Amino acid sequence: MHESGEMYLETILLLSKKQERVRAIDISNYMNFTKPSVSRGLSILKNQGHIEVAGNGAITLTESGREIAEKIYERHVILQKCFMAIGVPEDTAEQDACRIEHVISDESFNAIKEHFLKKEE
Repeated sequence: MHESGEMYLETILLLSKKQERVRAIDISNYMNFTKPSVSRGLSILKNQGHIEVAGNGAITLTESGREIAEKIYERHVILQKCFMAIGVPEDTAEQDACRIEHVISDESFNAIKEHFLKKEE
């Protein structure tokens, strides 16, 4: 999956934790993307079976979409915490985690996660 698709799924996950119904306009506003770009991205995710769109415009993650979104979000949170733990300012840690979460291998992320979690104990 492309980074943009992962970003959409992560955004839907985050918005669904904050509000009852997620719509395309909410995603557009949150990501600061144009409505046509969001519509195109959501169409691809729907065709891939990662989201469902109800008649009232409510967008929900399918099981596969939720799995991907939660994986990306976990990476974001842990990477940001790691960066901040070594002295990176919060805003920089946030931006770097957002970029790295999409390209880091499972092997490298799991090693970082294990190391970081051991340090917290």
